Amino acid sequence: MIRKANNDDLDKLTAIARIVALDMHASGIDQWSETYPDYEHFKKDLDREALDVFVFDGQVIGSISTLPENDPFYLQLVWIVKKALVVHRLMVLPEYRRQKIGSQLLNYAIEKARIEGYDGVKIDTHPDNLRMQGLILSCGFHEVGYMTVFNRIGYELKF
Repeated sequence: MIRKANNDDLDKLTAIARIVALDMHASGIDQWSETYPDYEHFKKDLDREALDVFVFDGQVIGSISTLPENDPFYLQLVWIVKKALVVHRLMVLPEYRRQKIGSQLLNYAIEKARIEGYDGVKIDTHPDNLRMQGLILSCGFHEVGYMTVFNRIGYELKF
């Protein structure tokens, strides 16, 4: 089940982020760190009503942040979608991988963007994060290009 996050979720999300970051680093993916994302990132998303969580068996096991486009790094690429909802900090506890939870969260963001009148969705990931790249492509996104300013590949889905 996906629901809006609340203040009670923030500590759990911070703990999940540390687990996910360690797992990425163990897989050779230098995308997140010991301090990113942290409580303050999730709190800021929550305050903007942009943070949703995935709950399984009464426990938060993942999350997604969806924000209106405002990332200056994205200006490096030529996008088709002009009015986009941008996905940030999509994460799922590693022990729940391969259960389509990431797909459910990403499809939730796509539906949210449609309902809210966006022209599409944008997302980025680290070049070494092949799992995330596979998820993004499986949800219908196409690659736009490489953003050298912060070592990410940008993807978009146009409605």
